[in-house]
Amino acid sequence: MSSFYSKKDLRFQLFQNNPVLTLSQYSYFKDHGKETYEMILDAADKIANASLLPYLSEMDRKEPVLENGKIRLHPAMKKILRQFGEGGWINAPYTYEEGGQQIPQVIQLAAGFIFQAANYSTSVFPFLTSGAANLIRTFGSKTLIDNFTPKMYSGEWQGTMALTEPDAGSSLTDLSTQATPTGEEGVYQIKGQKIYISCGDHDACTNVVHLLLARIKGAPAGTKGISLFVVPQKRLPDLRSNDVLTEGIYHKMGYKGAPIAHLMFGSHDNCLGYLVGEPHKGLSYMFQMMNEARIGVGMNATAIGTAAYQASLAYAKERPQGRKVGEKDPARPQELIIAHADVKRMLLFQKSIVEGSLSLILYCAYLSDLVHVQKGQEREASRTLLDLLTPIAKSYPSEMCCLTTSAAVQVLGGAGYTTDFPAEQYYREARIHPIHEGTTGIHGLDLLGRKVIIQDGMGFTLLMKAVGSTIREANVHESLKRYTEVLSHYQELSQKVTLKLVEKARENPEEFLADATLYLEFLSIFTLAWQWLRQGISLKEAKENGQIGEAFYLGKMTTLEYFYEYELVKMKALAEKLTSSHFPTIKMKAEWF
Repeated sequence: MSSFYSKKDLRFQLFQNNPVLTLSQYSYFKDHGKETYEMILDAADKIANASLLPYLSEMDRKEPVLENGKIRLHPAMKKILRQFGEGGWINAPYTYEEGGQQIPQVIQLAAGFIFQAANYSTSVFPFLTSGAANLIRTFGSKTLIDNFTPKMYSGEWQGTMALTEPDAGSSLTDLSTQATPTGEEGVYQIKGQKIYISCGDHDACTNVVHLLLARIKGAPAGTKGISLFVVPQKRLPDLRSNDVLTEGIYHKMGYKGAPIAHLMFGSHDNCLGYLVGEPHKGLSYMFQMMNEARIGVGMNATAIGTAAYQASLAYAKERPQGRKVGEKDPARPQELIIAHADVKRMLLFQKSIVEGSLSLILYCAYLSDLVHVQKGQEREASRTLLDLLTPIAKSYPSEMCCLTTSAAVQVLGGAGYTTDFPAEQYYREARIHPIHEGTTGIHGLDLLGRKVIIQDGMGFTLLMKAVGSTIREANVHESLKRYTEVLSHYQELSQKVTLKLVEKARENPEEFLADATLYLEFLSIFTLAWQWLRQGISLKEAKENGQIGEAFYLGKMTTLEYFYEYELVKMKALAEKLTSSHFPTIKMKAEWF
């Protein structure tokens, strides 16, 4: 039995809580159903247990090294990459004509969740390659598609996203990597450097294909002048050097099995890049990969949080310590720590966040599949709701799983602070996700400053409509009415706070966005409470149909209660701050620190 995630909960989330099985009504997914999906999940579980989990600690202890200009990985990584490629995991959602299996994104993401929970480092490699290949297949020429994607799909070549520069991190306006026309159509000389490039160089594959942002010589200033290029580490057809040099390797806090490189392009004026799509549209193309990756980062955080929760749960069921309150007889045997209310609180906190986050992210992936197959107004509505939920799905699990993995360490006590148990590794590995694919602050600005107000607030309206529908559905069940009343109250609060902030946008833009990160937390808590009510409905129906057992049902229903009692109430304090007229963060000056 897998100890790093719950098979029962993952299947409940897919087949009872989300309408994944209804996707087969669309022609693109018509060949698949529950039997197919079960086979995929079982295959992912076997790979995770046999090939990924055994190297979790070893890859953390023996991190990659840079030797003679090449990054050397753990020797098992080459075999693992081929396993991902040969199993069709990298291109599974793509069309049959491209060698894919036309699998729903929600199932692909669920399989990824299993891989990530088993060994996050190993899961990064195919995840990046899939995203890079998807950019080429979507926006690239037939020549680029034919030349690069087959070996990326097979796991022989790595794909990356090369954006960040020393003086241009999240602010891509200041990007300085240059692309100079060679005279051959679509071919440019590339010169510049990129930093923090995940899997940017390694010895587990024969080539690395960078999807790189650069500015064509003479291009407009700012983001409107950025173009996208395919820049291989080795040039086709003979795989000779393309003047892409590995300048350094960063030594990370966690997920050490996947390297992060500092790369130099064109140091000898001999680096060629191949334009993807049209000039100056690179950022809009890259956002496709980034938006997909943002949902993926939320899932990464959830997976690591889940593994930490399972590790602390197992420990709590085995570790005797202390006695019940009021028990004075030292001759009585000690209780297992899971009997103590405060330990159960820490476990419930973890369970409420990771299972609530899993519900949200799979729901977002389901929306992504609908966007792929729907048409007209239905498709636009799914896309708009997905756009609004993306910063929440990325950021809330990322931030909260830093706290849940900390709670996992706390459950283990002193043992949790040692490398003899996996909790401390999960704690370290969780910390990257509030940074990956845009910091939490950036996503707060995106949510409040853009997603909430564009299209006359259509995304926010659709969220409120979806929540209202869930409340009406839950009211059918007498035992859920206590939760519908509470959620209705917080729905009204969400609308009032949002309206007041939007009004402030016209009066004082700086004050409007000063606490955007707090607004992101505020709306995220509300969104997860909605997801827990959705689970409550699904639990009732699954129990009535004999699809789940009593312990599973009671455990999740109690976790629903926990979230409403302990987490949802935090919205009150956040609402008070978001509607306050005092802004010490604006008032404060650098010299006062």
